[in-house]
Amino acid sequence: MKHPITTEELATPAQLREVNHLLPAEYLLVLQPHEELWNEVRSIKEKFATDFDCEMARKGLPHITLIAFRQLQMTEFRITQRLANIAKTLSPFKVELKGFGSFPSHTIYINITSKVQITDAVKALRAPQKFMKLDKDNKPHFITEPHLTIARKLLPWQYEKGWREYEHKHFHGRFIADHALLLKRKAGEKYRPVEKFMFQGINSALKQGELFGS
Repeated sequence: MKHPITTEELATPAQLREVNHLLPAEYLLVLQPHEELWNEVRSIKEKFATDFDCEMARKGLPHITLIAFRQLQMTEFRITQRLANIAKTLSPFKVELKGFGSFPSHTIYINITSKVQITDAVKALRAPQKFMKLDKDNKPHFITEPHLTIARKLLPWQYEKGWREYEHKHFHGRFIADHALLLKRKAGEKYRPVEKFMFQGINSALKQGELFGS
C-alpha cells in the first residue's frame, strides 16, 4: 500500500515562489477614482446587481482599464520598472464622468467625457508592450474607448431591462488621475494590487539634458 505524502515531500515556500514565478497571471493597469466617488460607483454596481440578478456587477470593483495583458510572473519586475519610468513623465489630469453608455448587447458603463488625456496616457504606456506579450494568442489589449464599467457579460434580458433604466439616468462625477494602479490575478484568485505608478510630470528629456550638461 502506498504511504501518504509526508511533510518532507511538500514544496517549501521558496519552491512555491519559484513555481509561481514561471506561471502566467492576468494583469490590469487601471485608473481608480478617489474614495468618495469609488464608493458612489460601487453603490450603483451593487444596486444593478440586485435589480438585475447580476453578480458580476457586484464583484467587479470600480476602475477605468488602460491596459489588459497576460504574462509570466517572472516578467513582472521588468514591466513594472518600465511602467514606473513612463508614469513619471505623465502629468496628473482630470477625468470627467457624465451619464451612462452601453456596448450592445452586453455592457453598461459610465461615460467618460474627457477621453483624450486617457488615450494619450495609454499611448505613452504602450512602450513596454513587447514585455506584455505572452505569445501570439496572448497580446496586450490597449483601451481605445475608455469607460467605467457598471456591468458586463450581460444576458440579453439583463442588458435590455438594464439599459432601458440607465439610458436616461443622470450621473456626474470627476476625479484627478494622479497615478495608475497595476492589478494582478493568478489562476483561481481575485485581482490584487501589485504597484502604484505616480504621475509626476517629469520631463525625462529635459532631465537627461541636465545630467549630461552637469
